[in-house]
Amino acid sequence: MCTTCGCGQGETRIEGARGQEHVHDHVHADGTVHSHSHDHADPHGHGHDHGHHEHAHAYEHLHADGTMHSHDHADDHDHDRGHSHGHHDHRYDDLHYGRGPAGAHAPGMSQARMVQVEQDILGKNDALAADNRKRFAEHGIFAVNLVSSPGSGKTTLLVRTIEALKGRHYIVVIEGDQETSYDADRIRATGAKALQINTGKGCHLDADMVGKAVERLAPPAGSVLMIENVGNLVCPAGFDLGEAHKVVVLSVTEGEDKPLKYPDMFRRSSLMLLNKVDLLPYVEFDVAKCVEYARRVNPDIRVIEVSATKGQGMSEWFGWIEYGARTAAVARGESLDALKARLAELESQVAALKSMLP
Repeated sequence: MCTTCGCGQGETRIEGARGQEHVHDHVHADGTVHSHSHDHADPHGHGHDHGHHEHAHAYEHLHADGTMHSHDHADDHDHDRGHSHGHHDHRYDDLHYGRGPAGAHAPGMSQARMVQVEQDILGKNDALAADNRKRFAEHGIFAVNLVSSPGSGKTTLLVRTIEALKGRHYIVVIEGDQETSYDADRIRATGAKALQINTGKGCHLDADMVGKAVERLAPPAGSVLMIENVGNLVCPAGFDLGEAHKVVVLSVTEGEDKPLKYPDMFRRSSLMLLNKVDLLPYVEFDVAKCVEYARRVNPDIRVIEVSATKGQGMSEWFGWIEYGARTAAVARGESLDALKARLAELESQVAALKSMLP
């Protein structure tokens, strides 16, 4: 996990930063591409290995139908010996590296050390996220963090959203990818303001990256900020960006068991957009089972079925955004009214004190 191995440190490039050159192709909103060639310095990355040397002695087994049953094993259990579970056999026990206090594994690092490293990294990130959240609140900006696996259709969803809402809402976009500016170029082709963040070997955006990108974008008060995170259902779940909501996009081509496989992401998301529902007649995907799995992980998650390409369900998604934008604007107005009332109260007190002076 990136909070323990530090993958991608020092490789992030925010578009437009001084001293950084990058290569990009120009991409239109419809996905067509033409290239622009620029020289750039070679990235200076680092490799890392993730070995495995521990094994767990208790685990739950998930069947194809979603039911689970538990297995317990003594410490001296012979892992080369097969064991029977009723209607099917397992030759080996599954390996689990997420059962310790750290919820992860790194070779040569104790669980206590991993917990400390993660607390240090996430603590710094959370402080910066709080700064971002304060800035968004002060300016009435509705910030949404879009997360998903690669290929779920986030960028197409954003393009359709901007095209539908421009004229009613000022939308700015932060695009996160390891390399290229393809997605930001597609967004800019709609006329919206967008900034690309390339994370190199990094697997997620963090609050510092978003804060710096917001400074460059300078969205006006009352804007909608859409953050398209790096395609990854693991690490982005752990990093608060200061957003009002995480929205997880799951396409029907991925399999309905994703909420159980990647529970942290679905647990921390307010909304699940089930995308590409126009393909349901052509894929094996059980919508009811997927929703049940998501609510098993997060009982409060809202689900909207959409097709970004065909338009199905998109009006409900647009309504969700507009409600969030109005709420952010009202909260800002109430804060301003409270500040004005407090200022008037202080001015009254000052006037009273002045009247008492000789």
